[in-house]
Amino acid sequence: MFKVVLGFMFVLGVAFAADIFQSVPKDRAELIQKGANKEACNMCGMDLVRFYKTSHAHGNKQFCSIHCLAQSSNYYVPLSPKVVDVTSLKLIKAKDAFYVVGSKEWGTMSRVSKYAFKEEGDAKAFQKAKGGELMSFEEAYKVALKDSF
Repeated sequence: MFKVVLGFMFVLGVAFAADIFQSVPKDRAELIQKGANKEACNMCGMDLVRFYKTSHAHGNKQFCSIHCLAQSSNYYVPLSPKVVDVTSLKLIKAKDAFYVVGSKEWGTMSRVSKYAFKEEGDAKAFQKAKGGELMSFEEAYKVALKDSF
């Protein structure tokens, strides 16, 4: 029972945390989905604005994390995924991005964080400040797959 209460308190704490790194103001989030649930991860339902900086997209669907992208693709690498560039907050081709994996910033749907950057220099500056390892999309995707099992 104690673990259930503690878990509930953690979820509430995260849900109401105003200043988590992944969050952006609603007007800065590039959401590609349409309809009433456009702000919800297509896989798990988490808030895409709150977890925007780890957001990925494929086709007309958007996900809170590379983990949910992998789940939605049945763990196969999608052909043309997109990811949010942490610096510009724009969606970019994931296969062209530089990922910093395992930084001090919180991950989304994983204990191992995965943040993407359009420019290698931005990724290296983030890595220097926050730690982690520089990787390609394919390498970060493999880490996400390990997180899933």
